Amino acid sequence: MIRLGAERLDRIVAVGAHCDDIAIGAGGTLLTMCLARPGLRIDALVLSGGGSEREQEEQAALAAFCPGAELHLTVHKLPDGRLPVYWDEAKAAVEELRAATEPDLVLAPRTDDAHQDHRGLAQLIPTAFRDHLVFGYEIAKWDGDLGRPAAYQPLSPEIAERKVRLLQEHYPSQRHRPWYDREAFLGLARIRGIECHARYAEAFAVTKLTLDLGD
Repeated sequence: MIRLGAERLDRIVAVGAHCDDIAIGAGGTLLTMCLARPGLRIDALVLSGGGSEREQEEQAALAAFCPGAELHLTVHKLPDGRLPVYWDEAKAAVEELRAATEPDLVLAPRTDDAHQDHRGLAQLIPTAFRDHLVFGYEIAKWDGDLGRPAAYQPLSPEIAERKVRLLQEHYPSQRHRPWYDREAFLGLARIRGIECHARYAEAFAVTKLTLDLGD
């Protein structure tokens, strides 16, 4: 397995269309980074769920997924499932975030995600964060849109188990969903782990990457 290390990551942007997207797609990666680098600044943006119980869930969840980090979370009130109709508002939210931070890494949905809200947000990210490293996280769903990712973050068994526990603990509003369970989350992480010679992993799409391999 080919490995490339990154320069020190001090500022992270994480964006999601819905409360729980960031945690499902990149919660293990956030835990891994925050435990390794106390004091990280994480600017998180969620486009829907503002003013509801879901915002309260997200506040508590991301605090747990980002231990020791300087976390700044903004949750907007765009209607779930209607992002294409609220394109201007979504674009303004992303551009406002961009104006407030200069991140070393952006965690966002994949541009080929089958959910229109995820896909719409993903398409906005390259227009705002033009010169940044962007990892597109994946979320398993009914649509069956999982593909062949290009990048992997191995997760220790302890981190994988902690991710699943935090998802169950902090998002009670989602527990009734048939896909929201331990088997689904650990199963996908196990498959991605197999693909990168690890026990567990989270996988990401990378659409553009600039290398610095020396003189």
